[in-house]
Amino acid sequence: MDIVKIGILSISDRASAGVYEDKSGKEIKKLLQSYIKNEMIFHYELIPDEYELIKQKLIYLSDEKKCDLILSTGGTGPAPRDVTPEATEAVCEKMLPGFAELMRQESLKFVPTAILSRQVAGIRKKSLIINLPGQPKAIKECLEPVFAAIPYCIDLIGGAYIKTNEDIIKAFRPKK
Repeated sequence: MDIVKIGILSISDRASAGVYEDKSGKEIKKLLQSYIKNEMIFHYELIPDEYELIKQKLIYLSDEKKCDLILSTGGTGPAPRDVTPEATEAVCEKMLPGFAELMRQESLKFVPTAILSRQVAGIRKKSLIINLPGQPKAIKECLEPVFAAIPYCIDLIGGAYIKTNEDIIKAFRPKK
């Protein structure tokens, strides 16, 4: 079974300054450990909401660490310091709007403010990059509905073959 390389980029001015603990990055890791059967190598970064730094870390996780999947958390709202989507778009070669559309649609079932979310998803080299919200509860609400498409997308871009724990979540792959 392939080893899956996962980048987790937690973006928060206050968590990166030590004002509070980063629970969002931990939530992503916990969810992926329950979803994926493969051995995983996690590359975790906690940084402030800084456009150039976000771009730099996304490039690092994709180009140098060669992550199959990069999940960011935080910085997707309408506040002036929320620049994660812009930084993600700047480094991606292809955008995949369906991920964000489905995440917002699912989030609307829980909160009317889901329409304020500006998260995006795209591809850089052989890495799938997806922006997730900054709240741990919202991470699961957004990641779960889109996860079925993630393993096949990673197949298509030449990444690791991901096997899922089918008792928890199933990957969709077209029949050959």
